[in-house]
Order: sequence, then structure tokens, then C-alpha cells
Amino acid sequence: MFGFGGDDQQHPRGAPPLHSEKIVGERKIFFLDLKENDRGRFIKITEDVRGRRDTIMLPMENAEEFLDALQRILQVHREGEE
Repeated sequence: MFGFGGDDQQHPRGAPPLHSEKIVGERKIFFLDLKENDRGRFIKITEDVRGRRDTIMLPMENAEEFLDALQRILQVHREGEE
């Protein structure tokens, strides 16, 4: 499930995100937040598993390469299911 999640309770620290997406799975929730600081824009990716959170920061200059890698992984996965 994709959705817009800009409420402040999910983002208690720092400036609010410029844009947010939320992906809900069976046991995990992923938050993707477009944020900006003095070094530029980045994507904050947070995984929530039963209240335990892990986060990575992805600088926008690496976002296209990250997306390309995900698309290659999805393609290999799809080919493996055939």
C-alpha cells in the first residue's frame, strides 16, 4: 500500500519532509521521506518492524543508481519465478 504520510508523529525530529510515502507489508512498514538539509536533498528510508526502526539516508545524487539497481533486482526476481 502506498500513501502520503506527512503527520508529525512519524517525523518527530528535524524539519518535516518535503514529501512522504508509506509502504505497508505483512510485518513491516517502510517510510520514504524526501528531506533537505544544508548539504542538499536526500531520501530517508525507515523500516519499522514491530516498533524497532532502522534508517538509511540516500543522497539524491545516488537515487537514480539506487533505483536502477532495484529494477535489476526485480527483473532477476521475475525471471526466477518463471
